[in-house]
Amino acid sequence: MLDSILTQTTATVGLTQCLICISVAILLGGIISFTHKLTSKTTPNFLLTLAVLPVLVQVVILLINGNLGTAFAVAGAFGLVRFRSMPGNSKEILSVFWAMAAGLGLGMGYVVYSIIFSIIVAILMIVLNKVLLKSQDISERKLKILIPENLDYEEIFNDIFEKYTNKNELRKVKTSNMGSMYELSYNISLKKDAKVKEFMDEIRCRNGNLLVMVERPELSEVEL
Repeated sequence: MLDSILTQTTATVGLTQCLICISVAILLGGIISFTHKLTSKTTPNFLLTLAVLPVLVQVVILLINGNLGTAFAVAGAFGLVRFRSMPGNSKEILSVFWAMAAGLGLGMGYVVYSIIFSIIVAILMIVLNKVLLKSQDISERKLKILIPENLDYEEIFNDIFEKYTNKNELRKVKTSNMGSMYELSYNISLKKDAKVKEFMDEIRCRNGNLLVMVERPELSEVEL
């Protein structure tokens, strides 16, 4: 059941076997692309890449089967493509490896095996993503505040933080506008009944109506 359907060399592989591998590669590419869309914020271009990648890898592996010289040439070409690519986050790299593994399995003729492991990985990613989202603290925020250089940033917002947050941590301080202002970056956890607008309005009254920005931390921004 898990044996390869390609029992001959590439020179004599039948059209039916090739079409089966290509069709399954298209199907698995769609599954991989759909799973990545469900579990990550991404772009249409990357989803298209994931959908087509298993087909391309499957064709390449089928063509170089048994030819060591061609295999080294293809490996060099993949290396050049990698160095001309922008680094991605951890989920993108995982999906790329998944697509390549599916294409590799299909290129060697292991159709049933590729289908089984792809379905298992898809279910695992969806389930773990749901679990991680439930466990994530939705009150966590990133806060950025711009203040004039004459304000003491270490204590000026203490009473506001005590009123609206359960915890706060100053992570970064940097100068801006030719050194005439400070940009403060905090990690905060808002109280359950805290209203973000009121929280921002009180800070604006304290920092002279300069920039105040509250945003959710995005785990998808983390790169390897």
